[in-house]
Amino acid sequence: MKKHGGLSIALGLASSAMSAVGTPLQLHSRQSGAQSIDYNSAPPDLATLGNGTLFNTWRPKAHVLPPYGHTGDPTGHYVDAATGIFHVGYLWTSSDEALSGVASATTSDFVTYEDIRLPDPRYIEPGGLNDPIAVFDGTVIAEGYQGLPTFIYTSVSRLPISWTIAYTPGSETQSIAVSYDGGLNFTKLDRGPVIPSAPFGLNVTGWRDPFDFKDADFDRVTGSKSGTRYLLIAGGVHDVGPAQFLYRQYDDDLMQWEYLGRWWRESANSTWGDGTWAGRWGFNFEVSNVVRLNSEGAGADGSLFSLVCTEGGNYGVQGLREQQWAAGDVQIGKQSEKRDNDGKPSSGECLNSDRNLDFKLNMAGVLDAGASAYAAAGKLVPSTSRPSQGSGAPDRYVVYLWLTGNFFASIDFPVAQQGWDSSLLTPRELFVRTISDVVDNDAVRETGSWRVVSSDSSAGTVNLETLGQAPVREAISAYKQSATRQITEPGVTLSGFANTSTVPFTESSESRYFVLEASISFPDEARDADGVKAGFQLFGSGFERTSVYYQFSNETLIVDRTQSTAVSATTEGIDTRNEHGKLRLFDIKDSQSGRTRIESLDITMIVDNSIVEIFVNKRFVLSTAVLPWYDASKMLSFFIEGPVSVEFSDVEIWEGLVNAWPARGQ
Repeated sequence: MKKHGGLSIALGLASSAMSAVGTPLQLHSRQSGAQSIDYNSAPPDLATLGNGTLFNTWRPKAHVLPPYGHTGDPTGHYVDAATGIFHVGYLWTSSDEALSGVASATTSDFVTYEDIRLPDPRYIEPGGLNDPIAVFDGTVIAEGYQGLPTFIYTSVSRLPISWTIAYTPGSETQSIAVSYDGGLNFTKLDRGPVIPSAPFGLNVTGWRDPFDFKDADFDRVTGSKSGTRYLLIAGGVHDVGPAQFLYRQYDDDLMQWEYLGRWWRESANSTWGDGTWAGRWGFNFEVSNVVRLNSEGAGADGSLFSLVCTEGGNYGVQGLREQQWAAGDVQIGKQSEKRDNDGKPSSGECLNSDRNLDFKLNMAGVLDAGASAYAAAGKLVPSTSRPSQGSGAPDRYVVYLWLTGNFFASIDFPVAQQGWDSSLLTPRELFVRTISDVVDNDAVRETGSWRVVSSDSSAGTVNLETLGQAPVREAISAYKQSATRQITEPGVTLSGFANTSTVPFTESSESRYFVLEASISFPDEARDADGVKAGFQLFGSGFERTSVYYQFSNETLIVDRTQSTAVSATTEGIDTRNEHGKLRLFDIKDSQSGRTRIESLDITMIVDNSIVEIFVNKRFVLSTAVLPWYDASKMLSFFIEGPVSVEFSDVEIWEGLVNAWPARGQ
C-alpha cells in the first residue's frame, strides 16, 4: 500500500466515509448543527452522528491543513523568486473523489497562511495524458522552464502500486508543469513525461517523488559541470532493496534527464547498526530529500544529509512505515557494486559506469518517532526570503511532515463525521546539533544516531554531532508573543517511589492550545534504579489522561494514550496505542569542576487541540494525535515514578497559539 493522498493506492479508494463529507458551508460546528453534542457526558458511537458534526471537535487551528477534506503528503514547496513568499503544498482529496491533486497556500512568516483559492485550493490536478489516474509528489524549481516556477512530479497512469506486488512498467512517470501566474496554477506542458520510465532492466518496487538539488560534491564525483541540477527519485528493486535513483539535468529546459544509477541503496529490510537507533530500511523508499546542513542551518559547506521514508520494515506499532534520516559522504562506488551476482554489468544501472555513486553513511536516525508522522518534504529557505527577513534567520532547510489521521487509512476513523482528516505538522528547521563534553564511554561508541567528531583524552570526553531539529523560530516566537495567558510553574523536586505519582500544576491550562517548555533533571542513580519515569500528564480529568514521560530502563520517550480518550470505548477506529521513540541521555562532564551529570531533558511541546508535538534537546521529535472528549479534560500535572528524586524546572506555558488561517473565517 502507498500512502499518497491517504488512499490505499487506488485513488478512488479513499475511505467510503469521505464521499459524504460535504463542503465547509455544509459542515456543522462543535457548538451548532442538526445534532447537539454534550461534551460533559459520555460520548456516543461517533459513527452514528451526522456528517461534519465533529468538524471542530479536534481540528487544530495553528497547523497547515485544507479548509475541508483529506490532507496528504507535503509536496511542491518553494520560495517565490520575485516576492520571497514561501509556497507550501500538500496532496489533497475533497469529499468528491474526482477532486484530488496538489493544493497550496502561501506564507510570509510560517505562522499565518492564505489559500491560493477557495473552496478548491489545488494548483494541479490529475486527468491529463500523462496522469489520467493521479498526481503524486513532486518538486518545484522556483526559476525553472523559461525562468518560471516549474513542477516536476510523478504522473500516475496505472494502479495499484505497492512494494508488495509486481510492478507494472509505466505506472509512474515523471512529468512537468509550469506556472505562468505566480503559483495559482501549474499548466502541464503539451508533451510526454520528461522521464518516461524507471531504469531499464530493473524490477522496481516503486519509482516516485522526484526531488531536485544542486551539490558541488555530486558535480565532482559524477564529473558534471559546476551547478548541475540533479533529481532524486525514490523507490527500490524487488529482491534487492530500497534505493534512491539519481538523475542529472541534460538540457537547459529541464526536458531531458540522464540516469546516473542508484546513489543510495540498502539491502532489503536491513538496518543501520543493529536497528536500535534508526529502525529498518524496509523494501521501498519514498519522499527523499538531500541537503547540506551546518550548525546554523543550511549551507554548501555543511554535512550531507538525506531524509527518506521507508516502507515494509518490521516496526510493530509503526505500521510498516518510518520517517528516517541519514548522514554521510557521496563517493564513487566500488566496481563490484556495479555488477550482478553472475559478474555481468548490471543492465540499465549506470550510463557513466566509471562514475557509479555510493552514499557512505556515518550516522542515521528517526526524524519523527510518531507512528503516523511521515513524508517529510523540505526546501531551502534563504535568508533573503520573506519569512527569514522578518525573523533574521540565516539560510536554512525547512521541513513539513504529514500526520495522518487514520493511520495510513488502516483504521476506520469516523472521517465523514469529522469532515476532514490529517494535517501537516509545525514546520521545523534542521541543522547540525553538537553535544559537547560527553563522557567517553561505551554509550557514545555505539553505531547510533550520532557521530564522534572530536575527543579530549586527558579529560576523557568527546564531542558528538547529530541531526538537530526545532520548530521554526517564527512560530514559537508568535505563539509566545500572542499568548492569551502565560503561566510560570514553580520548580519542584518529586519522587514517585514504587508507584506512579501525579502532582497537578498550581495553575493549569484553560484550553488545549498552548506551548509548554520545561527541563527535567535526573540524579546519577537514575541509571541503575528500577522503574524510573518522569514527565507530564496532559488532557487530564476524572475520565481521561495522556502521559508523556521518559523511561530510563529502555531510554525511551513514551506517550501513553491508553486512557487518552473516552471515545475509544464507544467508537471503532480510535487509535490509542502508545507512541514511543529512543532517546539517549548522555553523561556530561563539566569542564571547570570536573563533575559529571546526566544530560537534562529539555522539552518544547506544542499542543494544538488534538495534535501534540514533543521536541526534546533539539534532536528528538515525537508527534502524535490525542483525542480527549470531555470539556473538563484540560488538567496538566507532573508525572513521576521510581525511587529517585527528579527535578522539574523552567516550566512555562504560553496559552492560545495563533489562528493560521484568518482569511477562512474558521
